[in-house]
Amino acid sequence: MDPETMVSEIARYAADKKALDVVELDLRGVLGYTDYFLVCSGNTGRQAKAIHDGIMEGLKREHDMLPRKVEGSAGGGWILMDYFDVIVHIFTPETREFYRLEQLWGEAPARAAVENA
Repeated sequence: MDPETMVSEIARYAADKKALDVVELDLRGVLGYTDYFLVCSGNTGRQAKAIHDGIMEGLKREHDMLPRKVEGSAGGGWILMDYFDVIVHIFTPETREFYRLEQLWGEAPARAAVENA
């Protein structure tokens, strides 16, 4: 699956779990190790875990894909899922505000990945 399709599919799975502020950062030409970051939030750690589970189950079921690595925890406010070409960051709102990835990678083109997500 090409990176553009993958990031769109991941955004769809996140939206299915009611993820908030789903944003794609296009890092092609900025980073050498991935093409996209998909950043989203869940209102609580429990919702962040549900978003993680929805992404993992959807990609496995529909595309036979598993992440290379998963780090962090819902209890810590940040879950990272590494799918090589797309790295997913699932935050609680407080943790997202603290790390401010969208501002850190401000030179990368960003767009809302899902309308009304």
